[in-house]
Amino acid sequence: MIAIENVLLSDDIITEQFVCDLNKCKGACCVDGDAGAPLAKKELKIIDKLVHKVKPYLTPEALAVIAEQGNYVPDDEFTWVTPTIGNGICVYGITDVSGTVKCSFEHVYNTEQTEWKKPISCHLYPIIATKGKVYERANYEPRETHCAPACVLGKKLKVPVYQFLKEPIIRKWGAQFYEAIEAVAAHKKNEVKG
Repeated sequence: MIAIENVLLSDDIITEQFVCDLNKCKGACCVDGDAGAPLAKKELKIIDKLVHKVKPYLTPEALAVIAEQGNYVPDDEFTWVTPTIGNGICVYGITDVSGTVKCSFEHVYNTEQTEWKKPISCHLYPIIATKGKVYERANYEPRETHCAPACVLGKKLKVPVYQFLKEPIIRKWGAQFYEAIEAVAAHKKNEVKG
């Protein structure tokens, strides 16, 4: 484990390699899981504010679930999560012509309609951050089958997990935190050479 500020990061965030390969996984992380996307408390108000912008892109099934359950639902493990359709696809997932599931919030972000990209838990994936009493834990947890193509592509391109996730790491913990990860990675690389 690597301790930076009050966060404990698993070593494989530095040692493993990963680059999402949407052409192969088709956005499976938006479809498969035990619950919807975990939401930070401050994200609830953001979703309430922006949901009207994404609704035109959502399926009738997704709109029906939102009408019935709300914009987010309570969860025993994560406190709040996005609703899902039949314990499957996130209600905010939209499927493009290639069959790839993408985030409707990210879609409106990319079309310059909002300043918020998507829930930080989604943006950080395959890093999963969980708060503890003293420390927050950040673990690298790719899905064995769905993320296999991303692991292959990451190794091919030689891109460590932390580099692939630079933007969400900075978004969650700040630029200095990311620089600290880079420094630890450089130190570990020099240890291996030495």
